[in-house]
Amino acid sequence: RTGDGHVEPTFPAVTVERFYLNHAEKLQLKLIAGGAGLSRKIQEGSVNRPGLALAKFFRYFAMKRVQVIGGAEWVFLKSLGDVEAAKRIERMLRAKIPCLVFARNVNPPLPVQEKCDKYQVPLFKTKMVTMKFINAATIALEMEFAPQVSEHGSMVDILGIGVLIRGESGIGKSESVLALLERGYSLVSDDITRIRLFEGRELVGTSSETTRYHMEIRGLGIINVPAVFGVASVRPEKNLNLVVTLMEWSSMQEEVDRIGLERQSYTILGINVPHVIIPVRPGRDIARLIQVAALDQKLKSLGHNAAREFNERLIERMHTAR
Repeated sequence: RTGDGHVEPTFPAVTVERFYLNHAEKLQLKLIAGGAGLSRKIQEGSVNRPGLALAKFFRYFAMKRVQVIGGAEWVFLKSLGDVEAAKRIERMLRAKIPCLVFARNVNPPLPVQEKCDKYQVPLFKTKMVTMKFINAATIALEMEFAPQVSEHGSMVDILGIGVLIRGESGIGKSESVLALLERGYSLVSDDITRIRLFEGRELVGTSSETTRYHMEIRGLGIINVPAVFGVASVRPEKNLNLVVTLMEWSSMQEEVDRIGLERQSYTILGINVPHVIIPVRPGRDIARLIQVAALDQKLKSLGHNAAREFNERLIERMHTAR
């Protein structure tokens, strides 16, 4: 954390192994050779088709990216013969590329497999056609390379609105989340929410793999949310649309906003998210207030601002009364 309380974003190291384990099923990847090199790092979140490199032009070779042999590259390599094709690919392997993927379910020639084992470069094949694989792999890499932070708070999905519920320990975040789950909404994360920034404009919250789908309730311990509330009560991830901060009424320094004309925001990874502060004191139904805040945010996203509409109507009435 910085001195002003903000959390510094982290940029995870993306290894070929991590990329493979997280996306093998979606990308239909199968490891053929070079398994000893799965610890290699992918240093750029993009994909490269090495046509020029196969033609021996290496001046502008994007060697830090995942390399894909598509239909055109494969036809060119076949025209060279297996031995020469292996030599061309060996020159790429010596450039320390992270991994090599053959698209269109092409079986890499045995000499190529042997070279990949020799240089410990993971070699994969996929059933996907080249462009579909490139598009899907680019999205997957964007996900892996996205800057991320961890926020202390629980996240729920309320009718499509992703709400991060913050507040001091013991203020009632978990109890509010439980009440929202009872009303049919979905849990994304409990206590700690991991937030990623996609394409520089979209925040997505999720939970850690260890605590996913579980909650800690004081006095009850750990509960399995889908086992108690059903499978529809959880979501693996959700776009973040609203931040709600629960604060003790007595500790609030400023007068409580009773109209809501001034829209507050909470900054995460450089993105301003609508922010609502809800004072907490005995007798208030906090879960209900969070639910209404989410529904109001949904209306605002559709262009309806109740506070502004009321203010304009009041001003119009005042002008009419003169």
